[in-house]
Amino acid sequence: MKTVTGLFDTYEDATDAVANLRSAGISDNDISIVSNNGDGHYNESNAAEDASTGAGVGAVVGGAGGLLAGLGILAIPGIGPVVAAGWLAALAVGAVGGAAVGGATGGLIGALTSSGVPEEDAHIYAEGVRRGGSLVTARVDESRYAEAESILKGANWVDPIARRNAYEQQGWKGFDPELSPYQTDQIQQERARYPRAD
Repeated sequence: MKTVTGLFDTYEDATDAVANLRSAGISDNDISIVSNNGDGHYNESNAAEDASTGAGVGAVVGGAGGLLAGLGILAIPGIGPVVAAGWLAALAVGAVGGAAVGGATGGLIGALTSSGVPEEDAHIYAEGVRRGGSLVTARVDESRYAEAESILKGANWVDPIARRNAYEQQGWKGFDPELSPYQTDQIQQERARYPRAD
């Protein structure tokens, strides 16, 4: 299995990507979504009340009605509140709750790198989520990797090289879980910086 990953500036684009992956026959068990919720765009939770402690993992990754029906709200160091579901969310929560994966670099970085995502890419993805974005990952057979990547690209994904360059021009050096999460106004400014291509 290989991990294909896409960063999206909007939750809507990310959910479109999830729907397209599912339509292509990729199982909910192999798809994950992590979306910044610092602006409160998603206010319902199937997770336990204190998701910030990692409670409610079963609710986050479950969901009888499919992956998106199992969305839950939890907190990731340096990112803040996220809406998450799927296997990557379970890894990130395990890293946050038990420091089993992630260590000093934070739950999302550890979850991504343990899934085969190169660390330099994991930093871009974590920073993108920190700044208001959404991340979709899928575990696929190597023979389906190009197809899954094409599906993500077709859903308005963020070019990770271009985004890395943009962040570095702003002085960014890498994701830092010790930084404060972005607030609503910062998320809105960040989203305005990268207008959606239709």
